[in-house]
Amino acid sequence: MDDTHYNRKRKLLAGISVAVVVILVLLVTWFLWRWFASFSKEGLRDYIRSFGAASWLVFLGLQFLQVFIALIPGELLESVAGFAFGPVIGTLLCYVGITLASTLVFQLTRRFGVKLVEIFISREKINQLKFLNTDKKRNFLIFLIFFVPGTPKDLLTYFVGLTEIRLTTFLLISLIARIPSVISSTFGGHLLGEGDYLSAVILYGATAVIGLIGMAGYNAWMKKKEKNYRININ
Repeated sequence: MDDTHYNRKRKLLAGISVAVVVILVLLVTWFLWRWFASFSKEGLRDYIRSFGAASWLVFLGLQFLQVFIALIPGELLESVAGFAFGPVIGTLLCYVGITLASTLVFQLTRRFGVKLVEIFISREKINQLKFLNTDKKRNFLIFLIFFVPGTPKDLLTYFVGLTEIRLTTFLLISLIARIPSVISSTFGGHLLGEGDYLSAVILYGATAVIGLIGMAGYNAWMKKKEKNYRININ
């Protein structure tokens, strides 16, 4: 398959996938907004909690889909967890969902290889990340990417399955590195639920600033690593 045909096919598949995701998100958002509007803040939280363990299972399913689809921002769902279940239980639920989804994504990537990854990541981006296969500090680099706010963590989960890293090692690294991001999001959601809007705005604002700085640094760092990788293989 030549590059022109490949690019057309990939762009078509990516366009359809994005369109489907956007439509589903808009529909779900519209229905949820109409439904949420019928509750007070306290009433909504009490209603969710009234389902007990069933509400936990529903959230785990949503968290699982968020990581698996990889295009949905995780911070939004983590904030919902903090609002509905509190910072402690919310964080635990997020971690269970992230662990299950990351394990499945990792194993699927090991089974189907680059063809699966190319659904979510362009061939160019995959080539940019190839240095992770050979870098002696690979585990530290993966930790850094998952630790820094604003980096595409869930997309990276797909690529990591193409490397030689073990599943248990990857899960340990990524779950530890995610701690600040998950806790800040769930605690922010909890603050909103408690009506402490000023603290929530300060927390989310600080996280956003750190995220923007992190994303800028990540992009610059990735370009440097890719350049060094190309020099080494030539």
